[in-house]
Amino acid sequence: MAITCDVAILGGGTGGYVAAIRAAQLGKDVVIIEQDKLGGTCLHRGCIPSKSFLRSAEVYAEMKESESYGIEAEGVRLSFRKVQKRKDEIVDKLHQGVQYLMRKNKIRVVQGAGRVIGPSIFSPRSGAVAVELPDGEMETVVPSHLIIATGSRPRHLPGLEPDGVHVLTSDHALLMEELPSSMVIVGGGVIGVEWASMLNDFGVRVTVVEASDRLLPAEDEDIGKEMLKLLTNRGVTVMTGAELLTDSFKAEEEQVHIQVRHKGTEHTLKADKMLLSVGRVGNADDIGLENTDVRVDKGLIVVNEFMQTTEQHIYAIGDVIGGLQLAHAASHEGITAANHLAGAHVTPYRSEWIPRCVYTRPEAASVGLTEKQAKDRGHEIKIGKFPFQAIGKALVQGASEGFVKVIADRSTNDILGVHMIGPHVTELIGEAALAQVLDATPWEVGTAVHAHPTLSEIMGEAMLAVNGMATGI
Repeated sequence: MAITCDVAILGGGTGGYVAAIRAAQLGKDVVIIEQDKLGGTCLHRGCIPSKSFLRSAEVYAEMKESESYGIEAEGVRLSFRKVQKRKDEIVDKLHQGVQYLMRKNKIRVVQGAGRVIGPSIFSPRSGAVAVELPDGEMETVVPSHLIIATGSRPRHLPGLEPDGVHVLTSDHALLMEELPSSMVIVGGGVIGVEWASMLNDFGVRVTVVEASDRLLPAEDEDIGKEMLKLLTNRGVTVMTGAELLTDSFKAEEEQVHIQVRHKGTEHTLKADKMLLSVGRVGNADDIGLENTDVRVDKGLIVVNEFMQTTEQHIYAIGDVIGGLQLAHAASHEGITAANHLAGAHVTPYRSEWIPRCVYTRPEAASVGLTEKQAKDRGHEIKIGKFPFQAIGKALVQGASEGFVKVIADRSTNDILGVHMIGPHVTELIGEAALAQVLDATPWEVGTAVHAHPTLSEIMGEAMLAVNGMATGI
Protein backbone atom coordinates (compact mmCIF):
# COMPACT_ATOMS: atom_id res chain seq x y z
CA MET A 1 0.00 0.00 0.00
CA ALA A 2 1.20 3.49 -0.83
CA ILE A 3 1.74 6.01 1.95
CA THR A 4 -0.66 8.93 1.54
CA CYS A 5 -0.19 12.28 3.26
CA ASP A 6 -0.93 15.98 2.99
CA VAL A 7 2.70 17.01 2.49
CA ALA A 8 5.74 15.03 1.41
CA ILE A 9 9.19 16.57 1.63
CA LEU A 10 11.98 15.18 -0.51
CA GLY A 11 15.09 15.90 1.53
CA GLY A 12 15.56 16.16 5.28
CA GLY A 13 18.12 18.95 5.50
CA THR A 14 17.61 22.21 7.37
CA GLY A 15 15.06 23.56 4.91
CA GLY A 16 13.25 20.23 4.65
CA TYR A 17 12.82 19.48 8.33
CA VAL A 18 11.88 23.08 9.19
CA ALA A 19 9.23 23.01 6.44
CA ALA A 20 8.00 19.71 7.85
CA ILE A 21 7.66 21.14 11.35
CA ARG A 22 5.78 24.21 10.15
CA ALA A 23 3.42 22.11 8.01
CA ALA A 24 2.77 19.82 11.00
CA GLN A 25 2.11 22.84 13.22
CA LEU A 26 -0.53 23.88 10.69
CA GLY A 27 -2.30 20.54 11.05
CA LYS A 28 -0.86 18.73 8.04
CA ASP A 29 0.06 15.04 7.90
CA VAL A 30 3.73 15.14 6.87
CA VAL A 31 6.23 12.63 5.52
CA ILE A 32 9.96 13.35 5.06
CA ILE A 33 11.97 11.27 2.60
CA GLU A 34 15.71 11.30 3.31
CA GLN A 35 18.33 8.91 1.94
CA ASP A 36 21.03 9.77 4.46
CA LYS A 37 20.63 11.44 7.87
CA LEU A 38 18.19 14.11 8.95
CA GLY A 39 19.93 17.46 9.13
CA GLY A 40 21.48 17.26 5.66
CA THR A 41 24.62 19.04 4.54
CA CYS A 42 24.41 21.83 7.12
CA LEU A 43 24.42 19.54 10.12
CA HIS A 44 26.67 16.74 8.90
CA ARG A 45 29.00 18.18 6.22
CA GLY A 46 28.68 21.96 6.37
CA CYS A 47 27.68 24.69 8.80
CA ILE A 48 27.92 22.89 12.12
CA PRO A 49 31.06 20.75 11.73
CA SER A 50 33.00 23.53 10.01
CA LYS A 51 32.05 26.06 12.71
CA SER A 52 33.12 23.59 15.36
CA PHE A 53 36.51 23.42 13.65
CA LEU A 54 36.64 27.20 13.39
CA ARG A 55 35.90 27.60 17.10
CA SER A 56 38.69 25.18 18.01
CA ALA A 57 41.06 27.08 15.71
CA GLU A 58 40.03 30.40 17.28
CA VAL A 59 40.63 29.12 20.82
CA TYR A 60 44.02 27.69 19.80
CA ALA A 61 45.04 31.01 18.27
CA GLU A 62 43.92 32.93 21.37
CA MET A 63 45.81 30.60 23.69
CA LYS A 64 49.00 31.11 21.69
CA GLU A 65 48.48 34.88 22.12
CA SER A 66 47.52 34.68 25.81
CA GLU A 67 50.62 36.54 26.97
CA SER A 68 49.21 39.74 25.48
CA TYR A 69 46.36 39.40 28.03
CA GLY A 70 48.80 38.95 30.90
CA ILE A 71 48.46 35.16 30.96
CA GLU A 72 51.64 33.15 30.60
CA ALA A 73 50.82 29.65 29.39
CA GLU A 74 53.29 26.96 28.42
CA GLY A 75 52.97 23.74 26.48
CA VAL A 76 49.90 24.71 24.45
CA ARG A 77 49.41 21.88 21.95
CA LEU A 78 46.83 21.04 19.33
CA SER A 79 45.24 17.59 19.33
CA PHE A 80 43.41 17.38 16.02
CA ARG A 81 41.96 14.03 17.07
CA LYS A 82 40.18 15.79 19.94
CA VAL A 83 39.09 18.59 17.61
CA GLN A 84 37.41 15.93 15.46
CA LYS A 85 35.90 14.24 18.52
CA ARG A 86 34.37 17.50 19.75
CA LYS A 87 32.93 18.17 16.29
CA ASP A 88 31.38 14.69 16.13
CA GLU A 89 29.83 15.06 19.58
CA ILE A 90 28.20 18.38 18.62
CA VAL A 91 26.85 16.94 15.37
CA ASP A 92 25.51 13.83 17.14
CA LYS A 93 23.75 15.91 19.80
CA LEU A 94 22.06 18.12 17.23
CA HIS A 95 21.13 15.10 15.10
CA GLN A 96 19.38 13.59 18.10
CA GLY A 97 17.57 16.90 18.56
CA VAL A 98 16.25 16.86 15.00
CA GLN A 99 15.05 13.28 15.42
CA TYR A 100 13.24 14.31 18.61
CA LEU A 101 11.53 17.17 16.77
CA MET A 102 10.23 14.71 14.17
CA ARG A 103 8.72 12.52 16.89
CA LYS A 104 7.34 15.51 18.79
CA ASN A 105 5.55 16.82 15.70
CA LYS A 106 4.40 13.33 14.57
CA ILE A 107 6.31 13.57 11.29
CA ARG A 108 6.94 10.25 9.58
CA VAL A 109 10.47 9.74 8.25
CA VAL A 110 11.01 7.36 5.34
CA GLN A 111 14.67 6.56 4.80
CA GLY A 112 15.58 5.95 1.19
CA ALA A 113 16.39 7.51 -2.18
CA GLY A 114 13.32 9.22 -3.62
CA ARG A 115 12.41 10.03 -7.21
CA VAL A 116 9.39 12.04 -8.33
CA ILE A 117 7.08 10.06 -10.59
CA GLY A 118 4.47 11.12 -13.09
CA PRO A 119 0.77 10.26 -13.16
CA SER A 120 0.22 6.63 -12.19
CA ILE A 121 -2.20 4.25 -10.52
CA PHE A 122 -1.31 5.96 -7.25
CA SER A 123 -2.06 9.54 -8.34
CA PRO A 124 -3.64 11.18 -11.41
CA ARG A 125 -0.96 13.90 -11.37
CA SER A 126 2.79 14.03 -10.94
CA GLY A 127 4.25 14.61 -7.50
CA ALA A 128 4.17 11.16 -5.93
CA VAL A 129 7.59 9.88 -4.87
CA ALA A 130 8.97 6.39 -5.43
CA VAL A 131 11.40 5.55 -2.64
CA GLU A 132 14.08 2.87 -2.79
CA LEU A 133 14.51 1.67 0.78
CA PRO A 134 17.87 0.55 2.22
CA ASP A 135 16.89 -3.12 1.81
CA GLY A 136 16.18 -2.64 -1.88
CA GLU A 137 12.40 -2.70 -1.51
CA MET A 138 10.27 0.09 -2.99
CA GLU A 139 7.76 2.35 -1.28
CA THR A 140 5.52 5.00 -2.81
CA VAL A 141 4.57 8.23 -1.04
CA VAL A 142 1.52 10.02 -2.46
CA PRO A 143 1.08 13.57 -1.13
CA SER A 144 -1.37 16.35 -1.87
CA HIS A 145 1.64 18.69 -1.95
CA LEU A 146 5.32 17.98 -2.49
CA ILE A 147 8.23 20.13 -1.31
CA ILE A 148 11.55 19.41 -3.00
CA ALA A 149 14.48 20.14 -0.66
CA THR A 150 17.30 18.07 -2.13
CA GLY A 151 20.09 20.59 -1.40
CA SER A 152 23.39 20.80 -3.22
CA ARG A 153 26.85 19.28 -3.54
CA PRO A 154 30.33 20.78 -3.99
CA ARG A 155 31.09 21.96 -7.51
CA HIS A 156 34.02 20.29 -9.30
CA LEU A 157 36.50 21.71 -11.78
CA PRO A 158 37.34 19.77 -14.97
CA GLY A 159 40.84 18.36 -14.62
CA LEU A 160 40.74 18.61 -10.82
CA GLU A 161 38.41 15.81 -9.85
CA PRO A 162 38.37 15.31 -6.06
CA ASP A 163 39.80 11.99 -4.91
CA GLY A 164 39.67 12.59 -1.16
CA VAL A 165 43.43 12.13 -0.90
CA HIS A 166 45.19 14.82 -2.93
CA VAL A 167 42.24 16.93 -4.08
CA LEU A 168 39.56 17.52 -1.46
CA THR A 169 36.17 19.14 -1.20
CA SER A 170 35.00 20.53 2.12
CA ASP A 171 33.20 17.19 2.65
CA HIS A 172 36.55 15.38 2.56
CA ALA A 173 38.38 18.02 4.59
CA LEU A 174 35.98 17.67 7.51
CA LEU A 175 36.99 14.00 7.80
CA MET A 176 40.77 14.50 7.77
CA GLU A 177 42.47 12.38 10.43
CA GLU A 178 45.44 14.71 10.58
CA LEU A 179 46.27 18.18 9.34
CA PRO A 180 48.51 18.67 6.30
CA SER A 181 51.49 20.98 6.63
CA SER A 182 50.36 22.96 3.58
CA MET A 183 47.20 23.47 1.54
CA VAL A 184 46.30 25.19 -1.73
CA ILE A 185 42.72 26.45 -1.58
CA VAL A 186 41.07 27.01 -4.95
CA GLY A 187 38.39 29.65 -4.51
CA GLY A 188 38.27 32.73 -2.32
CA GLY A 189 34.55 32.81 -1.60
CA VAL A 190 32.97 32.13 1.77
CA ILE A 191 34.02 28.48 2.09
CA GLY A 192 37.53 29.19 0.82
CA VAL A 193 38.28 32.05 3.22
CA GLU A 194 36.76 30.19 6.18
CA TRP A 195 39.06 27.23 5.56
CA ALA A 196 42.00 29.56 4.97
CA SER A 197 41.41 31.27 8.31
CA MET A 198 40.88 27.99 10.15
CA LEU A 199 43.86 26.15 8.70
CA ASN A 200 46.11 29.16 9.24
CA ASP A 201 45.12 29.21 12.91
CA PHE A 202 45.85 25.48 13.12
CA GLY A 203 49.35 26.16 11.81
CA VAL A 204 48.91 25.01 8.21
CA ARG A 205 50.69 26.97 5.45
CA VAL A 206 47.87 28.22 3.19
CA THR A 207 47.71 29.63 -0.33
CA VAL A 208 44.38 30.88 -1.70
CA VAL A 209 43.88 31.11 -5.48
CA GLU A 210 40.89 33.21 -6.61
CA ALA A 211 39.92 34.00 -10.20
CA SER A 212 38.14 37.23 -9.27
CA ASP A 213 40.11 40.38 -8.54
CA ARG A 214 39.23 40.18 -4.83
CA LEU A 215 38.24 37.84 -2.04
CA LEU A 216 34.54 37.34 -1.24
CA PRO A 217 33.49 38.58 -4.70
CA ALA A 218 29.78 38.37 -3.83
CA GLU A 219 30.21 40.79 -0.92
CA ASP A 220 30.81 44.54 -0.74
CA GLU A 221 34.17 45.48 -2.22
CA ASP A 222 35.38 47.08 1.03
CA ILE A 223 34.79 43.82 2.89
CA GLY A 224 36.80 41.84 0.35
CA LYS A 225 39.69 44.30 0.56
CA GLU A 226 39.73 44.19 4.35
CA MET A 227 39.58 40.39 4.39
CA LEU A 228 42.55 40.26 2.02
CA LYS A 229 44.54 42.57 4.28
CA LEU A 230 43.73 40.70 7.47
CA LEU A 231 44.45 37.22 6.07
CA THR A 232 47.65 38.42 4.45
CA ASN A 233 48.79 39.97 7.75
CA ARG A 234 48.30 36.56 9.37
CA GLY A 235 50.59 34.89 6.82
CA VAL A 236 48.08 33.51 4.32
CA THR A 237 49.27 33.81 0.71
CA VAL A 238 46.45 35.15 -1.46
CA MET A 239 46.53 35.28 -5.26
CA THR A 240 43.52 37.18 -6.67
CA GLY A 241 42.90 37.65 -10.37
CA ALA A 242 44.67 34.33 -10.86
CA GLU A 243 44.18 31.70 -13.57
CA LEU A 244 44.58 28.09 -12.51
CA LEU A 245 46.28 26.04 -15.25
CA THR A 246 44.50 22.77 -14.59
CA ASP A 247 46.37 20.87 -17.32
CA SER A 248 49.55 21.30 -15.28
CA PHE A 249 48.17 19.52 -12.21
CA LYS A 250 50.22 16.62 -10.88
CA ALA A 251 49.61 14.53 -7.80
CA GLU A 252 52.54 12.71 -6.29
CA GLU A 253 52.49 10.45 -3.28
CA GLU A 254 52.93 13.27 -0.78
CA GLN A 255 52.34 16.50 -2.74
CA VAL A 256 50.27 18.25 -5.37
CA HIS A 257 51.77 20.55 -8.01
CA ILE A 258 49.92 23.07 -10.15
CA GLN A 259 50.76 26.17 -12.13
CA VAL A 260 48.97 29.48 -11.71
CA ARG A 261 49.13 32.51 -13.98
CA HIS A 262 49.14 35.59 -11.77
CA LYS A 263 49.92 39.17 -12.78
CA GLY A 264 51.40 38.01 -16.09
CA THR A 265 53.72 35.44 -14.52
CA GLU A 266 53.37 31.69 -14.15
CA HIS A 267 53.98 30.28 -10.68
CA THR A 268 54.24 26.66 -9.61
CA LEU A 269 52.43 25.94 -6.37
CA LYS A 270 53.29 22.92 -4.25
CA ALA A 271 51.38 21.69 -1.21
CA ASP A 272 50.44 18.55 0.65
CA LYS A 273 46.83 18.84 -0.47
CA MET A 274 44.43 20.95 -2.52
CA LEU A 275 40.97 22.05 -1.38
CA LEU A 276 38.35 22.93 -4.00
CA SER A 277 35.91 25.61 -2.82
CA VAL A 278 34.39 26.83 -6.07
CA GLY A 279 30.72 26.88 -5.15
CA ARG A 280 27.95 24.32 -5.01
CA VAL A 281 25.65 22.62 -7.54
CA GLY A 282 21.94 22.11 -6.86
CA ASN A 283 20.76 18.50 -6.66
CA ALA A 284 18.05 18.83 -9.31
CA ASP A 285 19.24 15.98 -11.50
CA ASP A 286 18.32 12.33 -11.07
CA ILE A 287 15.30 13.05 -8.86
CA GLY A 288 12.65 12.44 -11.50
CA LEU A 289 11.82 15.99 -12.55
CA GLU A 290 11.63 14.82 -16.16
CA ASN A 291 8.38 13.13 -15.12
CA THR A 292 6.84 16.51 -14.25
CA ASP A 293 6.28 19.93 -15.79
CA VAL A 294 8.58 21.52 -13.20
CA ARG A 295 10.84 24.02 -14.94
CA VAL A 296 14.59 23.71 -14.43
CA ASP A 297 16.95 26.44 -15.61
CA LYS A 298 20.74 25.95 -15.60
CA GLY A 299 20.42 23.09 -13.14
CA LEU A 300 18.20 24.96 -10.68
CA ILE A 301 14.47 24.62 -10.04
CA VAL A 302 12.50 27.75 -10.90
CA VAL A 303 10.04 28.99 -8.25
CA ASN A 304 7.87 32.04 -7.57
CA GLU A 305 7.89 34.19 -4.43
CA PHE A 306 5.88 31.51 -2.58
CA MET A 307 8.33 28.73 -3.54
CA GLN A 308 5.87 27.19 -6.01
CA THR A 309 7.25 25.54 -9.12
CA THR A 310 5.49 25.58 -12.49
CA GLU A 311 3.32 22.78 -11.08
CA GLN A 312 1.44 24.58 -8.34
CA HIS A 313 1.18 21.62 -5.95
CA ILE A 314 4.96 21.10 -6.12
CA TYR A 315 7.24 23.48 -4.21
CA ALA A 316 11.03 23.71 -4.04
CA ILE A 317 13.29 25.30 -1.43
CA GLY A 318 16.92 25.64 -0.43
CA ASP A 319 20.08 25.20 -2.47
CA VAL A 320 18.25 23.39 -5.27
CA ILE A 321 16.61 26.69 -6.29
CA GLY A 322 19.85 28.69 -6.15
CA GLY A 323 19.87 32.23 -4.82
CA LEU A 324 21.40 32.51 -1.36
CA GLN A 325 22.52 28.95 -0.68
CA LEU A 326 22.39 29.29 3.10
CA ALA A 327 20.79 27.09 5.74
CA HIS A 328 18.76 29.92 7.26
CA ALA A 329 17.57 30.98 3.79
CA ALA A 330 16.38 27.42 3.19
CA SER A 331 14.54 27.43 6.53
CA HIS A 332 12.83 30.71 5.65
CA GLU A 333 11.87 29.33 2.24
CA GLY A 334 10.56 26.14 3.85
CA ILE A 335 8.33 28.11 6.21
CA THR A 336 7.11 30.20 3.28
CA ALA A 337 6.22 27.08 1.28
CA ALA A 338 4.47 25.38 4.22
CA ASN A 339 2.47 28.49 5.06
CA HIS A 340 1.41 28.97 1.46
CA LEU A 341 0.30 25.40 0.77
CA ALA A 342 -1.66 25.43 4.05
CA GLY A 343 -3.39 28.71 3.20
CA ALA A 344 -1.77 30.56 6.11
CA HIS A 345 -0.50 34.14 6.00
CA VAL A 346 2.60 34.44 3.85
CA THR A 347 5.15 37.23 3.71
CA PRO A 348 6.74 36.96 0.24
CA TYR A 349 10.37 35.91 0.28
CA ARG A 350 12.88 38.78 -0.06
CA SER A 351 16.54 37.96 -0.40
CA GLU A 352 17.46 41.46 0.91
CA TRP A 353 16.27 40.34 4.35
CA ILE A 354 18.59 37.35 4.56
CA PRO A 355 21.87 37.96 6.43
CA ARG A 356 25.08 36.49 5.04
CA CYS A 357 27.85 35.39 7.40
CA VAL A 358 31.51 34.44 7.08
CA TYR A 359 33.01 32.74 10.13
CA THR A 360 36.64 33.70 9.69
CA ARG A 361 38.79 35.37 12.34
CA PRO A 362 37.62 38.10 12.46
CA GLU A 363 34.15 37.43 11.11
CA ALA A 364 32.30 39.15 8.28
CA ALA A 365 28.56 39.61 7.86
CA SER A 366 26.14 41.54 5.69
CA VAL A 367 22.52 42.06 4.78
CA GLY A 368 20.97 43.88 1.84
CA LEU A 369 22.69 45.50 -1.13
CA THR A 370 26.38 46.13 -1.68
CA GLU A 371 27.49 49.63 -2.64
CA LYS A 372 27.83 48.58 -6.29
CA GLN A 373 24.42 46.88 -6.34
CA ALA A 374 22.77 49.97 -4.85
CA LYS A 375 24.33 52.23 -7.49
CA ASP A 376 23.49 49.77 -10.29
CA ARG A 377 19.84 49.89 -9.21
CA GLY A 378 19.83 53.65 -9.57
CA HIS A 379 20.01 54.68 -5.93
CA GLU A 380 21.75 57.88 -4.97
CA ILE A 381 23.44 56.72 -1.81
CA LYS A 382 25.05 57.99 1.37
CA ILE A 383 27.42 55.90 3.46
CA GLY A 384 28.30 55.71 7.14
CA LYS A 385 31.40 53.83 8.23
CA PHE A 386 32.78 53.27 11.72
CA PRO A 387 35.89 51.34 12.87
CA PHE A 388 36.07 48.79 15.66
CA GLN A 389 39.27 50.41 16.91
CA ALA A 390 37.09 53.21 18.34
CA ILE A 391 34.93 50.74 20.30
CA GLY A 392 36.08 50.14 23.87
CA LYS A 393 34.77 46.57 24.11
CA ALA A 394 36.67 45.62 20.94
CA LEU A 395 39.90 46.83 22.55
CA VAL A 396 39.05 44.92 25.72
CA GLN A 397 38.44 41.80 23.63
CA GLY A 398 41.79 42.25 21.90
CA ALA A 399 40.06 42.31 18.51
CA SER A 400 39.77 45.82 17.13
CA GLU A 401 40.24 45.15 13.42
CA GLY A 402 37.50 45.89 10.93
CA PHE A 403 34.50 48.20 10.61
CA VAL A 404 30.76 48.50 9.99
CA LYS A 405 29.54 50.13 6.79
CA VAL A 406 25.96 51.33 6.29
CA ILE A 407 24.53 52.18 2.87
CA ALA A 408 21.35 54.28 2.73
CA ASP A 409 19.26 55.94 0.04
CA ARG A 410 19.94 59.69 0.04
CA SER A 411 16.37 60.73 -0.80
CA THR A 412 14.25 58.19 1.15
CA ASN A 413 16.77 57.53 3.96
CA ASP A 414 16.02 53.79 3.66
CA ILE A 415 18.75 51.41 4.77
CA LEU A 416 19.88 49.58 1.63
CA GLY A 417 22.67 47.44 3.05
CA VAL A 418 24.85 46.87 6.10
CA HIS A 419 28.30 45.31 5.83
CA MET A 420 30.59 44.32 8.72
CA ILE A 421 33.97 42.79 9.32
CA GLY A 422 35.27 42.45 12.85
CA PRO A 423 34.76 40.59 16.14
CA HIS A 424 31.50 38.63 16.50
CA VAL A 425 29.75 40.46 13.65
CA THR A 426 27.78 37.34 12.77
CA GLU A 427 25.90 38.07 16.00
CA LEU A 428 25.64 41.83 15.41
CA ILE A 429 24.13 41.40 11.94
CA GLY A 430 20.81 40.39 13.51
CA GLU A 431 20.08 44.00 14.45
CA ALA A 432 20.68 45.12 10.88
CA ALA A 433 18.44 42.34 9.57
CA LEU A 434 15.66 43.45 11.92
CA ALA A 435 16.11 47.03 10.72
CA GLN A 436 15.60 45.82 7.14
CA VAL A 437 12.37 43.99 8.01
CA LEU A 438 11.03 46.99 9.96
CA ASP A 439 12.08 49.40 7.20
CA ALA A 440 14.01 51.41 9.77
CA THR A 441 16.13 54.44 8.95
CA PRO A 442 19.75 54.92 10.06
CA TRP A 443 18.56 57.63 12.47
CA GLU A 444 16.11 55.25 14.18
CA VAL A 445 18.74 52.54 14.69
CA GLY A 446 21.38 55.09 15.66
CA THR A 447 19.25 56.72 18.34
CA ALA A 448 18.37 53.39 19.98
CA VAL A 449 20.45 53.13 23.15
CA HIS A 450 23.26 50.58 22.85
CA ALA A 451 24.77 49.47 26.16
CA HIS A 452 28.34 50.48 27.00
CA PRO A 453 30.78 48.86 26.78
CA THR A 454 29.52 46.44 24.12
CA LEU A 455 30.46 45.60 20.56
CA SER A 456 26.91 46.55 19.55
CA GLU A 457 27.76 50.22 20.09
CA ILE A 458 29.34 50.15 16.65
CA MET A 459 25.88 49.65 15.10
CA GLY A 460 24.61 52.90 16.58
CA GLU A 461 27.75 54.80 15.61
CA ALA A 462 27.82 53.50 12.03
CA MET A 463 24.14 54.36 11.59
CA LEU A 464 24.68 57.88 12.93
CA ALA A 465 27.74 58.25 10.70
CA VAL A 466 25.45 58.05 7.64
CA ASN A 467 24.41 61.63 8.44
CA GLY A 468 27.70 62.72 9.95
CA MET A 469 26.41 62.40 13.52
CA ALA A 470 28.65 59.65 14.99
CA THR A 471 29.80 60.60 18.48
CA GLY A 472 32.56 58.03 19.05
CA ILE A 473 35.24 59.81 17.02
